[in-house]
Amino acid sequence: MPRIRLVEAGDAAQLAAIYDPVVRETAVSFEIEPPGPQGMADRIENVSATHPWLVMTQPGKILGYAYATSHRQRPAYRWSIETAIYLDAEHRGRGLGKRLYNALLELATLWGYAHAFAGITLPNPASEALHASTGFQPIGIFPTVGFKMGEWHDVGWWHRPLSLADPPRQPIAPDVGSMERLLSGLS
Repeated sequence: MPRIRLVEAGDAAQLAAIYDPVVRETAVSFEIEPPGPQGMADRIENVSATHPWLVMTQPGKILGYAYATSHRQRPAYRWSIETAIYLDAEHRGRGLGKRLYNALLELATLWGYAHAFAGITLPNPASEALHASTGFQPIGIFPTVGFKMGEWHDVGWWHRPLSLADPPRQPIAPDVGSMERLLSGLS
């Protein structure tokens, strides 16, 4: 059974190997150049300092990863996150993405985030189904917002509430033990 854990700096090369073909071969990501292992290592360091980032593993191999980033930079947005998930091509369509994404959303809630948003390059039936299955709802489309691979692409925006505490607490990372206990219960 695959295990879900917090990302580690040493995961960068395997994460880049999962993400790089998505950048090179599809419009799913609007990046043009893959970040490679060093670029991924820099992202891990920057993102995991302020937001949750998880990997799904089986012995010796990372099957996929999911993470959250800031929705926008202005202070009133600090309770909202944008999420992303990428699975190794040979492990898609097996329900692993749903397990991983649900774990990320649970962890984001534990951190104190109130709303999750996701942008999906359209069309992408698999990603739309994953987001719907994890409680996201479509909220709008940015038409022809990105140009890649010789054509314009729409991005569908999805929303999922996490916690609507009023007033919200400042989002902060819980202690590592709390996060690992949560993840052990979800793996």
